[in-house]
Amino acid sequence: MLPLTGCIWVDDTEDLKRYTREQQARPSGKIEPLPTFKPYESFVYEGASLRDPFRPLIKNQGKREELPDDGVQPDTERPKEYLEEFSVDELNMVGIITQLGGEELWALIKDPNNEVHRVRKGNYLGNDYGQIIEISERGLELVEIISNGRGGWMQRPRTLSLEEQD
Repeated sequence: MLPLTGCIWVDDTEDLKRYTREQQARPSGKIEPLPTFKPYESFVYEGASLRDPFRPLIKNQGKREELPDDGVQPDTERPKEYLEEFSVDELNMVGIITQLGGEELWALIKDPNNEVHRVRKGNYLGNDYGQIIEISERGLELVEIISNGRGGWMQRPRTLSLEEQD
């Protein structure tokens, strides 16, 4: 008997019929007309008659502003070190060590492959010919040699801070 309690037959459906009639007797709503859209106006680009955007507005008369050449350029003849394969942004300084009885600090650098490497002052790292000039307890400082955009080179200082341990 328990499964049959949910199946009750109702003979009087007059209230349902009355509700349906009331809803049908109500005035129907109005549908708003579709908005009008502006027609698409095509544009024909005729670049041949316009100024070339890659040419300067004022002619330079062939004189190019030269930066003073201070003789900075990377040593492309020396063999590259392993950490020069990576960008400085991909490298993390994870610690420092000292040799017994020595004053020289070594930095521990972790590369993107999670390998830790020991470097010291004078070693190179990063894609831009970065040479380590100072190692301290807080990080290391290096000088990168980058293009100045005019065919020459310039030095840029960079710092790699010791990673905070949680």
